[in-house]
Amino acid sequence: MRVKYVLNEVLVGLWRNVTMTVAMIITMSVSLTMLGASVLMYMQVDRMKDFYYGEIEVSIFLVDNAEAGQVAALEEKLKSNPLVKESKHETKEEALERFKVLYQDSPDFVNAVNADSLPESFRVKLKNPEDYEKFAQDVKGDAVIQRIIDQRELLQKVFNIFNSVQLMSLVVAAVMAFAALLLVGNTIQVAAYSKRREVAVMKLVGASNWFIQAPFVLEAVVAGLIGAILGFGALFIGKIVLLDNKLQALTAILTPVPNGNVVLMLPLLAGVGAVVSAGTAWITLRFYLKV
Repeated sequence: MRVKYVLNEVLVGLWRNVTMTVAMIITMSVSLTMLGASVLMYMQVDRMKDFYYGEIEVSIFLVDNAEAGQVAALEEKLKSNPLVKESKHETKEEALERFKVLYQDSPDFVNAVNADSLPESFRVKLKNPEDYEKFAQDVKGDAVIQRIIDQRELLQKVFNIFNSVQLMSLVVAAVMAFAALLLVGNTIQVAAYSKRREVAVMKLVGASNWFIQAPFVLEAVVAGLIGAILGFGALFIGKIVLLDNKLQALTAILTPVPNGNVVLMLPLLAGVGAVVSAGTAWITLRFYLKV
């Protein structure tokens, strides 16, 4: 009987303040969507780091007048280095062919470049990209080397941009969450005020604090769960419509977002939405009803 009463009061309370309930659900769904997007971004940046750092090469460009003996000695030195996973020698002609492929959409630019314009080089993969500094110290003293470039430095700039986007998403989510908390608290206060006589009677007849608070807390939890479901729906639809279709070309740069990661957001958002809503409602009632 008590459970039936509490559930009935929850439905009545949600319908009685339907306008504020809808506003609370919408605000909660937007904040949870932003939270889910930022978590997905965080997970995706980690996946991209694992993928791209595994493909990183160290480019060693040679001086123009490098002699064959010097090049051969450097090649042997690289192969015997314990930090090196594999190395490949690239001649000027091979560099030109790769250049033509990279800039095939700019024929005038390609025609203005010849083999002598490009340096001879070695493309080196390290067993652990984090050992770049140690590797650079091992080979820097060689007279045949003109310049050493670590691709990780270039990728780090890209990841810094992603990290900034991630931080902005978290900030927006925090602001929206704060707005949702205010709405939850305000809605619960209005609901409690509208039932102040019933609450007073229940306190007089000895009803427990939890029995009095339960309908109000559950109202907030239901609103939070609905907001979480809507937020998850927005994330899933956004992934299907944007990343898998309209922005599919970005997968040449961004690694695909696994469906499993998106599905994982449902319990996460539901948990956050329910706990935050319940906590806010309970704290509001403690101050407002003094129970």
